[in-house]
Formats: sequence, C-alpha cells, structure tokens
Amino acid sequence: MAVAPALAPSKALEYTSSSKPGILESVRELWSYREVLFFLSWRDITIRYRQTVLGAVWAVLQPLITMVVFTVLFGVVVKMPTNDIPPPIFYFSALLPWLYFAGTMNTAGNSLVSNADLIRKVYFPRLILPAQGALIGLVDFAIGAVILIVMMAAYGVLSWRLLFWIPLMGLLWSFSFSIGVLLSAVNVRFRDVKHAIPFMVQIWMFLTPVIYPSSALPKRFSWVIQLNPLSGLIEAFRASTVPSAPYDWPALLVSAGATVVILTIGLLYFRRAEGLFTDII
Repeated sequence: MAVAPALAPSKALEYTSSSKPGILESVRELWSYREVLFFLSWRDITIRYRQTVLGAVWAVLQPLITMVVFTVLFGVVVKMPTNDIPPPIFYFSALLPWLYFAGTMNTAGNSLVSNADLIRKVYFPRLILPAQGALIGLVDFAIGAVILIVMMAAYGVLSWRLLFWIPLMGLLWSFSFSIGVLLSAVNVRFRDVKHAIPFMVQIWMFLTPVIYPSSALPKRFSWVIQLNPLSGLIEAFRASTVPSAPYDWPALLVSAGATVVILTIGLLYFRRAEGLFTDII
C-alpha cells in the first residue's frame, strides 16, 4: 500500500499564483495524503469524546431526544402529517442526515481558523482540513443509523430499501464537504462568518423538510423548498425507511446538480484563496 507523504515543513507553505494546482491536481494530492486525513479525523473523533461522562452515547442522545420532542410537539400536538410513516421514524430518519450536515457546516467551516498553528508550521494539502471536518460526523451518523434500524425493525418496516442510504450518504457527504470548503476559505478572510454559521443553520433547517413533509406545503410555495438541495436528500432518506414511500427523483436530481456546482465553485475559490492563508490566518 502506498504510504502518504509526511507533513513537510521544508516545502513552501503555500502555492504561488503561477504554481497553484488545478482542481483535479488538488484532489489527487488530497488522495495522496489520505493517511494524514484519516489520522487528523481520528484525532478529532477521540478528542470529541475524551473527558465526557457518556462518551459516544451523546451521538445517540442528541437525535433521540430531539426526535421525542418533535414527535410529541409536532406529531401529537400539531398533528403534522407524516405520510403514513410512523412518527418516530419520520423524524429520526430526517434528523440523522440533518444533524450530520449542520455539524459539518460548523466543523468544516471553522477548520482552517481552528488549525491556524498547524497551517503556519507545516505543509499539507489545506483541503484536508474541511474534508476531515466532513468525515468526523460520519461516526455519529453510523451510530444513529444502527438505532434507526432497531426502530424500523420494531415497527415492522425494515426493508432492503434502507441500502439506498449508502449512495445517499455519499451525496450528502459531497454536498456537506462542498459547503464546508467554501465556508472555510471565506472564514479565513471574514471572521464574522464563524458567527453567521449557527444562524445559517437555524434558518436552513426551517427551509428543509425535517419537521414537516414537502407535501404539507401549499403548491405555490413548494418550488421554494425544491430549490433547497437538502430537500431532495432529506426526503429520499425518509422515503427509504418504509417499503411504500415514493422517491422524489426530480428533487434528488436538483440535489446532485447543486452539489456539483457548489463543489466546483468551492474548490475554485479555495484554490484562489489558498496562497493567502498563511499570511492572514
């Protein structure tokens, strides 16, 4: 197996404007440093649960408690329609991908600023940092997915369709990474982005069908929700939990197309701003 290059303090810390790699070269360099990526990811995963009373149980408690609150408040009190999906599964299956995305926005968006000392001292592909921010949330997601499988089995709706979560998670990771790449580079120059990210997460949640199905919206407003790339993804995650729920393929296509566009823009901007990171971070 090829060994990833070591962190190299002797190499120029940043690219000059004439030597910046293209997008494909940046991706290939990221792959060549994959062992560094996984090492940094594992470091942050262990730090996250070190000196905590419940450890990894927090990965279960957050979506589980939120699911109970949503089920009681919106399912029992408001009587929000769940399209024949058991309410606990309806909310839990949407909360898992949403919490992963929200956590990745915060972690990846602040990844360059929070690792400023490391960036100044040694060379490594800077894309590793937002990529690592998008990787560490996968552990919490996997733990939550196991709980969801148990819930689906208890409700008698467990089926092979849950396997569709694998490609959906790949698309969600790509979209989260693309947002993280863009925010992390902008955050280096404009530090108030750090304060704007939590606000963006709150607003984005209400524009995403997490606590309601897209079908509950008036038709004249449904197109607004469909423009949100997360809408198709969240609804597809939810549809995969029951055998009879239909997939909204046009919305999912919007999600895939938006991921490609935002990832391209994010990588281009990141590459353009990379030469300034060491000077202004």
